Amino acid sequence: MLSTEENIFMVIITGEFTVGMLGNGYIGLVNWIDWIKKKETSSIDYIFTSLAISRICLICAMVLNALIIVFYPEVHENDKIKIVNIFWTLTNYLSMWFATCLNVFYFLKVANFSHPLFLQLKWRIDRVVHWILLGCLAISLLISLIFAMTPKYELLKIAKHKRNFTESFHVSKIQYFSPVTIFSLLATVLFTVSLISFFLLIMSLWKHIKQMKLNVTGCRDPSTEAHVRPMKTVTSFLFLLFVYYLASLLMTFSYLMKERKLAVMFEEVIAIFYPSGHSLILIIGNNKLRQAFVRMLRCGKTACMM
Repeated sequence: MLSTEENIFMVIITGEFTVGMLGNGYIGLVNWIDWIKKKETSSIDYIFTSLAISRICLICAMVLNALIIVFYPEVHENDKIKIVNIFWTLTNYLSMWFATCLNVFYFLKVANFSHPLFLQLKWRIDRVVHWILLGCLAISLLISLIFAMTPKYELLKIAKHKRNFTESFHVSKIQYFSPVTIFSLLATVLFTVSLISFFLLIMSLWKHIKQMKLNVTGCRDPSTEAHVRPMKTVTSFLFLLFVYYLASLLMTFSYLMKERKLAVMFEEVIAIFYPSGHSLILIIGNNKLRQAFVRMLRCGKTACMM
């Protein structure tokens, strides 16, 4: 018999799972149909599809972990689900790498700078995007392999063997330098790269608006719109990733909490919101995906009227 908290948790998780699978599945399906029709795909569509597939896998791993928390808490407590954790590690970093690539791609395609390095990257990005994504896959696989070969985290061992919350911090700082620390630092690097891309986009937009004012031209020109749309997408990604990153850190240290199960359920709900919610933002911010969705709704209305 599930408690009230567990029932609420299952309802929210089911809703997030449905939204995430439909949103990311829709992105992948639209790009796949477009590729079938045109026999080719653009770099942005390639990134979108790779990101959608990685997030579908990530959501499945997270929901599976959520089900284990509710129905098999003793398995979760004893850390007997390492295969699930390895799969989560792979899909988690794959998703973050692909999302970072998307943000950098937006920056290179939309921003306007005269620096030779920027122009070189802007010119070559379409040619090397496939290799970049394969490199992201290789790095994620390497991280998962390291995770698989590493025993239980020292921090979790310390937390389980200490008698109270205060004592758990009276240990050597060296013991905290575990794979969790390395993985967290890598996630911070990816977040920083996206943040830099965002600020460079702002600089490019500011320069463009300043130039438009000098030329006595309206600020709402196509180039300005081309800056604003990616900025909205990158902003939403940074916010959701920041929340997701905090939830992941809290989940790592949940062994130190008295109400551990309730804390983990709360953190799981927040974490799944990132890959589910961001897919909807990508659909709204991308013209092709948005127009395809509008056409689908019109076809649905027409079918209902007939």
